[in-house]
Amino acid sequence: MTAQAQAGVGDPALNTAVFAAFVLITLYVVYRFNSGGTTADDYYAAGGRFTGVQNGFALSGDFLSAASFLGVAGAIAITGYDGFLYSIGFLVAWLVNLLLVAELVRNTGRFTMGDVLAYRMRQRPVRAAAATSTLVISLFYMLAQMAGAGAVVALLLDVHGAVGQAVVITVVGLIMICYVLVGGMKGTTWVQIIKAGLLLLTVVLMTVFLLGKFGFSPSSLLEQAAANNTNGERVLGPGVQYGQSPTATLDFVSLSLALILGAAGLPHVLMRFYTVPDAREARRSVVWAVGAMSVFYLGTLVIGYGASALVGSERILAATGRENSAVPLLAFEVGGTVLMGVVAAVAFATILAVVAGLTITASASFAHDVYANILRRGTPEPGAEVRVARLTAVVIGLLAIVGGILANGQNVAFLVALAFAFAASANLSTLLYSLFWKRFTTTGTLWAMYGGLGSCLLLVSLSPVVSGAPTSILSDVDFAVFPLSNPGIVSIPVSFLCGYLGTVLGKDEADPERQKEMEVRALTGLGRQASPRAR
Repeated sequence: MTAQAQAGVGDPALNTAVFAAFVLITLYVVYRFNSGGTTADDYYAAGGRFTGVQNGFALSGDFLSAASFLGVAGAIAITGYDGFLYSIGFLVAWLVNLLLVAELVRNTGRFTMGDVLAYRMRQRPVRAAAATSTLVISLFYMLAQMAGAGAVVALLLDVHGAVGQAVVITVVGLIMICYVLVGGMKGTTWVQIIKAGLLLLTVVLMTVFLLGKFGFSPSSLLEQAAANNTNGERVLGPGVQYGQSPTATLDFVSLSLALILGAAGLPHVLMRFYTVPDAREARRSVVWAVGAMSVFYLGTLVIGYGASALVGSERILAATGRENSAVPLLAFEVGGTVLMGVVAAVAFATILAVVAGLTITASASFAHDVYANILRRGTPEPGAEVRVARLTAVVIGLLAIVGGILANGQNVAFLVALAFAFAASANLSTLLYSLFWKRFTTTGTLWAMYGGLGSCLLLVSLSPVVSGAPTSILSDVDFAVFPLSNPGIVSIPVSFLCGYLGTVLGKDEADPERQKEMEVRALTGLGRQASPRAR
């Protein structure tokens, strides 16, 4: 094993300077574009003043996380074809958003997913369930980003010890909290737009450089990738990761379901639809986001195989961060210290922007759904809701730091896939039932949300994710009785079934008048004012 495989790459001093410059510039952007955040509409939704094109890039910036830039490319570098399945799932998932969710959610809600679900249900129990789901999903998604921060920044700054990586994760978390407190949704959105542009430019340039290095011959690139990978030519076809046994194949099916159905239930994605003025712009947002992400994910295929070809799977797995280090190592091979510095800035921007978006979503859900509509029954004091949201952002940021330290070393694409399973299990069934099923009731909503979320949590805690494997969070114990790493194949049907049973067996009945109002509002956007008071 070479010394370079064991150590960081590039110049740690230069990488540190790049990080510092990016933080200072983006903090200025956040401050400069901050509208003051004095009202809930400004703080949560930037007043709905972004265009569809702007929000589309912000959506792609929010969605293209450390899992996409680091985890997916790393998974392709190690497992080849099977790693690219993450890209396919992430991209296809947006068709559900485009066809079923974006316009209707934008017309029906105001700030959070809880606004949509509680519109024709009893406000307080449904908002409590929506806030619980949002907080759990956001924290799980944050684990992936913070784990990516620990792996990549530690590699770039030549930090190898667990304590040093914990310090890195803590610093990233504190900077993210500053973004949210200073900028609110408007400042955070501009950071995400800038980050999306930088990320796309970096991926396109790296893709062109790599293809040029192999004479613009994809076949030559793939041949070298197979030759420099411990799995050989198997990385060019399916089965390296998910074809080793029937259980692994079933795990792949479960992963696919979670990825394709999960995006439509991600709270931070749903909240983005409220930053545009109308449903037409919400639809345009998704179209532009899909276009940007298509370019990105095609690039990750070349970058992943390029990392296998030029760096090699053994060196990637030996480096700090394992699969998550494939892109930085490749950047150093292709462009030396300069390109490494660029990738350092982009990776750092990716993590900070996504975590900031997650934090503002989680804090908005608690402040708007729990504080304003449950505790204050829809009549909070002026300015109190935003103050509670900012305090909640600090608490959530601290929890994300602790979780990121515990999850450090896990593949970030894998961790995000778990967040998608939670989103599909807890949120998708309730959203679709609320929007399209006239008989759906409050009991059905609660059964679907808690049933999906609870089953997902239970199955994950009893799976190899938590114990029983060398890559588990608790690798020294074994209480794994559920064999699949992703529980979506079980928990998603459980959620839909619970919603149906709760509706047909529950004693409460649907409100036909509220259902008609919601249907008109969802299709036309008419009457989209403040949410009804808690009841």
